Amino acid sequence: MTMKPKILVTGSNGQLGKELKQLEASFPQFEFIFLSREDLPIHHFELVRNFFKGYHPQYLINCAAYTAVDKAESEKELAFQVNAEAVGVLAAVCKEYQTRFIHVSTDYVFDGTATTPYKEDSQVNPQSVYGASKLKGEKEALQFNPEAIIIRTSWVYSEFGKNFVKTMLKLMSEREELNVVSDQVGSPTYAADLADAILRIISSGKWQPGIYHYSNEGIISWYDFAVAIKGLSGGNCKINPIPTSQYPTPAKRPAYSVLDKSKIHDVFGIRLKDWKSSLATCISLLK
Repeated sequence: MTMKPKILVTGSNGQLGKELKQLEASFPQFEFIFLSREDLPIHHFELVRNFFKGYHPQYLINCAAYTAVDKAESEKELAFQVNAEAVGVLAAVCKEYQTRFIHVSTDYVFDGTATTPYKEDSQVNPQSVYGASKLKGEKEALQFNPEAIIIRTSWVYSEFGKNFVKTMLKLMSEREELNVVSDQVGSPTYAADLADAILRIISSGKWQPGIYHYSNEGIISWYDFAVAIKGLSGGNCKINPIPTSQYPTPAKRPAYSVLDKSKIHDVFGIRLKDWKSSLATCISLLK
């Protein structure tokens, strides 16, 4: 009997981890091991190494991350420990055990001053602790494991966890009026689509290390996103567009965070879904 290749998923309680779990049955050729932060604290080198010694996974998808963007401004050490140091640990252990490593990063590595979609080799210049910690994580991954694949994504939401879509649905049910920022633009990413793309990359049998960009297709503002959520959920809350200056946050957000996704499509044949159809799918699940 041949053993199925093992895919280890760290950070399995997050949005992406849970969406990968939903897809487990659709990829029966693999054996999945889902580990939460409690199961495996990824910054402990010896714990990680001992786990690998016992399980020898063929692939690791690292979904573990510190994602509280504003809180990171006052919890810099913790953000860097999870988003950078721990990534270096995972990358090094993966190299030692010849485990193929996929790490998820973010559009926040850019400063948001561009006017055309960011390519993988565009100039990075994070404007927040969160963005800086994620950029350091990318560097650690590639330094300790040049065979790693890094996927940068943006505006992630799903039926699980905390995200913009669920927050909007909740606020729209409680309030008559909402103000939403209209001068920050980007592309939403439905975590279920990203999970599927990652598993398709692994299934392709093609391994081309490096950095890739992934999100759904289309360019919108947070205000446009909120209006679409209202329309698809049948809400009647009034939504007002406001400038970023009227909604100050501890961490600076990129004003423009559109990612160029042509590379992931060209290399792996990943089909990119339109943001609105994916949003409709997610809202129908939430309803």
